Amino acid sequence: MEAYCSIILNNVTAQQAGDLLLDQISFTLHAGEHLAIFGASGSGKSLLAQALKGSLPHTGSIGYKRAGRPVHPVIAYIPAAHPLKNHTASTGDVVTLTGALLKKGKAAEVAQWLERFQLTRQAHTPLTRLSYGELKKMQVIGHLLTHPEILILDRVFTGLDVKSRKVLHTVINQLSTEGVTIILITDRHELPASITHFVEMSEGAVINYAPVEKLGFMTSLLPREPDAPLPLLKKAYHIGPLIAMKQVNIRSGNNLLLNNINWQVNNGECWLIKGHNGAGKSTLLSLINGDNPQAYTQQISLFGRKRGSGESVWDIKRRIGFVSPELQLFFDRDISVFQAVGSGFFDTIGLFRKLDETQTQKVQEWLSFFSLQDKAHHPMTALSGGEQRLVLIARALIKAPLMLALDGPCQGLDDNQSRMVVRLLERIHAETGMTLLFVSHYEDEVPSCVKHIMELENGHPTLYKKVARPAFAASKKYTLTHRVS
Repeated sequence: MEAYCSIILNNVTAQQAGDLLLDQISFTLHAGEHLAIFGASGSGKSLLAQALKGSLPHTGSIGYKRAGRPVHPVIAYIPAAHPLKNHTASTGDVVTLTGALLKKGKAAEVAQWLERFQLTRQAHTPLTRLSYGELKKMQVIGHLLTHPEILILDRVFTGLDVKSRKVLHTVINQLSTEGVTIILITDRHELPASITHFVEMSEGAVINYAPVEKLGFMTSLLPREPDAPLPLLKKAYHIGPLIAMKQVNIRSGNNLLLNNINWQVNNGECWLIKGHNGAGKSTLLSLINGDNPQAYTQQISLFGRKRGSGESVWDIKRRIGFVSPELQLFFDRDISVFQAVGSGFFDTIGLFRKLDETQTQKVQEWLSFFSLQDKAHHPMTALSGGEQRLVLIARALIKAPLMLALDGPCQGLDDNQSRMVVRLLERIHAETGMTLLFVSHYEDEVPSCVKHIMELENGHPTLYKKVARPAFAASKKYTLTHRVS
């Protein structure tokens, strides 16, 4: 590969429908330098990445030079959006992991990357049967197969397990020595050793640009408490176990997704469900949320009733507040923030009936709590990834459920938002006794109320554990900067 490019931004400004998206951004990233982009959710990080890729119309100029001469480098942009965003369900059912990647590169190279990212076993699995983390790795591999000269990664570590994040750190650091310029939208705790400079963004503008050695406290991410009070929630109480599973086995074709699950969740318990990408965590939650038809053939009881005994799936859903990385894929592009939150009352993907006065007030209270009241009538697609995740959390809480089942709730959130959500869950549990199922690859973002752990490995439970005291420190993640080589 040829020598590195330099990137020159001069007064880059972008507007849409009268809103200022990027505000007079100017800086130069010299050849051989690599950039991290920091900032609060909605500060313009992804918009800057889109401008660099050439997919966001703007005024001002972005130039690329090599040895002083203008060039048009190959640029790969890996967005933060769900990896299946541009695949229909029918397409995903047919196209396998290898089939999707062979559209981008040769078989030998595809096989090498699959092995490196520990995806060889899933090579012929349809896309819709892959976990979010596995799909994210597929997305990364697909862009690496284009052999980019500039690689822009937008929250690419999100959804990856510990081992996969280490692999990706190694890949990024190696590419940075091979003529590839790295531009990474990330958090302070996921900062590869190859990064040399950073920009901090706020309200579409760059407020700090410096060598990474000068990275300190960022004013845009200073801790803050919600301006609005916590909406009133009723006590969550149920007599008997909420979940009871006995010798549960779930298959997909010849693949055993869950193997001999024996598990009971009692009222008021808080569980961490952990495991590598593809371990079966999301499959387990699908049995609980009423979305997996195989539950009817298994020994599973939810809220005191055996699945398949005549219960309604809607009766199950009304007791559970659910969040997952895939959930926002199913909403119509034009749905407003208000409608998305309000749909939580009815567990529908969209709002198809008029809310009464009490329900309307409750939606407004949750939007105010998450500082989204001014965006109530904006389409969901106009929000940043972190803001969209807060909308889904508000949707899960709007009906005051007996149990929260949260699959990666902090994915896409900035440090301040993550801290707020963790504290919110701790407070809700303390005040209402609400049961919590929490899935995360970051133990240091787990709420302190979690006292039970279930760990899965290739669908098999390897650990059921009760901890006498919280084994996690949710504040640790937000105060340390890790440089991973």
